[in-house]
Amino acid sequence: MTEMAETTATAPATLRNYVPPELETLKLDVLDHGVVVMTVNRPDRMNSQTVKMFEEFNTVGYALRDSDARALILRGAGERAFCAGFDLDEIDVITTMGVRDFLQFQELATGGMSGIRHLPFPVIAAIHGAAAGGGLALALAADIRLVAPTAKFSAAFVKLGLSVGELGTSWQLTRLVGPGRAAEIAYTARLVHAEEAVRIGLANRLVPSAELMDEAIALGSRIASNSPGGIRVSKRALQRNQEISSYAAASEIENRGQTMLARSPDMPEALAAFRQKRPARFTGR
Repeated sequence: MTEMAETTATAPATLRNYVPPELETLKLDVLDHGVVVMTVNRPDRMNSQTVKMFEEFNTVGYALRDSDARALILRGAGERAFCAGFDLDEIDVITTMGVRDFLQFQELATGGMSGIRHLPFPVIAAIHGAAAGGGLALALAADIRLVAPTAKFSAAFVKLGLSVGELGTSWQLTRLVGPGRAAEIAYTARLVHAEEAVRIGLANRLVPSAELMDEAIALGSRIASNSPGGIRVSKRALQRNQEISSYAAASEIENRGQTMLARSPDMPEALAAFRQKRPARFTGR
């Protein structure tokens, strides 16, 4: 098949249906072409997580899910870490909770990770330094992981008397690296450094530290240059088909998505742009 010509992104810098939320532990920046950057913004604490941060992951998920954003980039503030997991200075909050209160907190925290993972557009994690515990879970919530040489992953839960069955980690990790590798990483809580992470499929590729955000933004912009409907339906198919074991059911999801997209105005526009050797003007309708 002839390769389609490169297109340019057409999404506005100001997103429709997006109201900037008030945030304390996270920061949202809207870039060109509908690319949004979410910064975990506690650099003095290695961007460690708090109860408030998990509330704000939910807030961000709600704020962005109905917008016309094309891609989200996750990053950590400062030079030391992507996200170092739950802040140990706040972990006593967990130990004093009753069973019902703790379950409510778990559902809040897991809902925050799920809200990021299930955004209808691609999520890219730009990872430097530590991504440990809940920070690993946040990295796993992304569709694509770019890593700097300083990146190091750790499923540190067992060191705190908890399990890898946390924030979707056991499900995601097994599917990315396989059950054997996932078991070793989970049971030992050892560090997985950047080069190994790429080799075993935990990360997509290694990027020089100075180029990490530029590469993530370039990737987000390249994604944004394609049909927004096509990208969103592709993400839905890829995610849903991880959760089913039937080829027939997977085909059904694919058939529905392709049928819907073939009736959208973006497909004839893409074909016309290809024939006329010009960038496509996608609307996402």
